Amino acid sequence: MADEIDRRILRALHYSPRASFRLIGEVAGVSEQTAARRYQALRREGVMRVVGLVNPEAHGLARWITRIRCRPDRVSPLADALTRRSDIAYVGLASGGSEIICMINSPVEAPHDDILLRRLPKADSVLDVSIDLLIHPFGTGGHSEWSGYGGRLTPGQVARLTADRPSVADGPHPPPTAEDTPLLDALAEDGRTTHTRLAEVTGWSKARVARRLEALESSGALSYDVDLLPERLGHHLNATLWLRVAPARLHRVGEELAGHDEVAFAGAMSGDHNIMVIVTCRDAEDFYRYLTIRVAAVPGIDAYSVSIRVRRLKQAASLIAHGRLIPA
Repeated sequence: MADEIDRRILRALHYSPRASFRLIGEVAGVSEQTAARRYQALRREGVMRVVGLVNPEAHGLARWITRIRCRPDRVSPLADALTRRSDIAYVGLASGGSEIICMINSPVEAPHDDILLRRLPKADSVLDVSIDLLIHPFGTGGHSEWSGYGGRLTPGQVARLTADRPSVADGPHPPPTAEDTPLLDALAEDGRTTHTRLAEVTGWSKARVARRLEALESSGALSYDVDLLPERLGHHLNATLWLRVAPARLHRVGEELAGHDEVAFAGAMSGDHNIMVIVTCRDAEDFYRYLTIRVAAVPGIDAYSVSIRVRRLKQAASLIAHGRLIPA
């Protein structure tokens, strides 16, 4: 089980995924060598992975939130098939294992049946499907991330970690080029890959690697995520909240929820419920307290429903196999 030092290291990575081990060690209260050793142990044990992610919008893709109700005897093969697709992310089983919830990257103008038929093998096992557009992700820079594991840092420590964070430009994200493929593949495998190693896999100089990373990051085309297995950190209940909020309060409610430590993702969506929130808690009682205290205190929520995830299959850029995060 991770201890307080591990949690402080994870918290430092939450604010700065590519921070040096020297800086991580300083804010975690340990030496650079201890920070590196603890990080490598967490990664080796499959508890966490730092990954580089390409923004789907850079390729003109939208994200579609998809709920698929299946025949119970066919749900596992179908879910496993979806998990293997690179254009489908965040795959999990809910509703007692009879529902698949996933996110599909596809052009916004694509018809719903086209999104479905090109991506769902053995569609005869599907009983019902709902597909809604993710309109806007909430959180800093349109990004939220679960951080309910503890390891609190002081405002000064957070400021040190975020001092060099590039500001992301507004507007369209220029897509990566074919030349960027080795660079992005290496970062998808390990978001902390060094400039030296990136220079080796691309054949570029370290200066060119640094310039290209800065351009991709500042344009918003490239970001970094810390994939975690909450179960390995003592948090065993994962749920999706489907909320209905008046349009006038949509942004304020979404941003407030995205700031909760329990929340891994919050976004505005089309459909009967217009906010989706992915929540991770320790257990059922912890989730009940979250609903009745924190969510209840947010004004503007008119209705909600809950899907309890019973099995996690895929996160942003990682598969879950035998209780470990592995490259997708």
